[in-house]
Amino acid sequence: MPREDYIATIGLEVHCQITAQSKMFCACRAGYGHEPNTNVCPVCLGLPGALPVLNKHAIEQTILAGMLLNCTTPPISKWDRKNYFYPDMPKNFQLTQFDLPLCGGGGVPLYDLAYHKDAQKHIPKPGKVVKMDRIHLEEDVAKSTHLASSSTIDYNRAGTPLMEIVTEPDIDCAEEAYAYIKSLQQILQYAKISDADMDKGQMRCDVNISVRKKGTTELGTKLEIKNLNSTSSVRSAIYYEIDRQIEELDMGIEQVQATLAWDPNTGQTSVMRIKEDSHDYRYFPEPDLLPVNTAEMFEKMKAFVPELPHDKRDRFVSDYGVSAYDAGVLTSGLKLADYFELAAKGSNFGKKVANWIINTLLGKLNETFLTIGDNPVKPESLRELVELVEAGTISNNQAKDVFSALWDAPEKKPADIAKSMGFEPADNSAIETIIDEIIAANPEKVAEIQGGNAKAANWFTGQVMKASRGKANPKMVSDYIKVKLGL
Repeated sequence: MPREDYIATIGLEVHCQITAQSKMFCACRAGYGHEPNTNVCPVCLGLPGALPVLNKHAIEQTILAGMLLNCTTPPISKWDRKNYFYPDMPKNFQLTQFDLPLCGGGGVPLYDLAYHKDAQKHIPKPGKVVKMDRIHLEEDVAKSTHLASSSTIDYNRAGTPLMEIVTEPDIDCAEEAYAYIKSLQQILQYAKISDADMDKGQMRCDVNISVRKKGTTELGTKLEIKNLNSTSSVRSAIYYEIDRQIEELDMGIEQVQATLAWDPNTGQTSVMRIKEDSHDYRYFPEPDLLPVNTAEMFEKMKAFVPELPHDKRDRFVSDYGVSAYDAGVLTSGLKLADYFELAAKGSNFGKKVANWIINTLLGKLNETFLTIGDNPVKPESLRELVELVEAGTISNNQAKDVFSALWDAPEKKPADIAKSMGFEPADNSAIETIIDEIIAANPEKVAEIQGGNAKAANWFTGQVMKASRGKANPKMVSDYIKVKLGL
């Protein structure tokens, strides 16, 4: 049967580290890039007699995440032990939450620009909000590195505060899963709950996939792909696994619930183990930790709810006159959004500032493999450059040369750079004389324009700019020409 005769149902379990100074149940330093196995203590190593102590900051940040995603927080939340063989957890069980997590329900809006570029023109369900099941808080495991004939373990990561954000089976395709992760990253980064950097292991994803024939309501057998560490891997693995399941179902091969591994080198999944159910984990309440009363923390975190990407996008449209698409680009990252606001602050040319950021600055950053945080051009310098253009002091082409110089010498002022380059405004009366001379010398062009071809006026603009050696303001020239030709 063709693929169109099947329905895929997808759920995601996203594990995201919380930005915190210490681990979830001890005072060891949390973070990335430290010397292996140096941030450990009897608690996170699971030594006999060591007792856990809750990280209040991590609990508050999880509650904040729930607020951002419209979750509910129960008045009481508790802790549980999840027991099974953990080669990367020294105490061989995980402190987590089972039946009373910190957050329940909620949803993640799928931003248009969060979709993969190949899918942005054909978004299956614009404006979709993926339904969530829960967010619970737990401790991360150690980092395992598998070599050719051995494995190493770095226990620095063991015990790091980790949110597990679980969706309902509400995702229909790989493109929605990709957009979900990107949108979730944006929201968590806006609130500074997590850097959510998948390259650093701060965010990882498990994908649950089942396939059933159209016309049936019962979900197919669920298979779980574990520990995907990039959005591209999530997207590719889902495409492959859906095709694989459909092919086997067409051959009459029933699917068996299992946990799979994804190999990005071969582009294939493989069975790691037959999947356990929740009773196989032997959950029981954690005897060393009391339940948490959340009411006070919930009230406290209301003051920390930030402006979210979709709200900021709408405000940029209304306050700065940018298009919805441009606002989406500018709000795709908090640092980029902040840069735009600083550059547009106090200016009457917000849309022009946005154009320079999107068309020139971002292009230069891509060309030089830098991020907006590494950008040498100060926002106030970009604002001054735009104002020079709009005031007619320099032309748009001249401004591009000034920008290039500003990139290499960000301590200088755009006006000083323009002056050093000889970009001084031409005398308006002299420019008007040039316009009159060129019009008088080209009666056939004048006749063409007055005969209905208004676009031919651009030819005159080009000739005037050439005659003025680029010093004239092209907008002023264009306006003069229109007046003189009665357009």
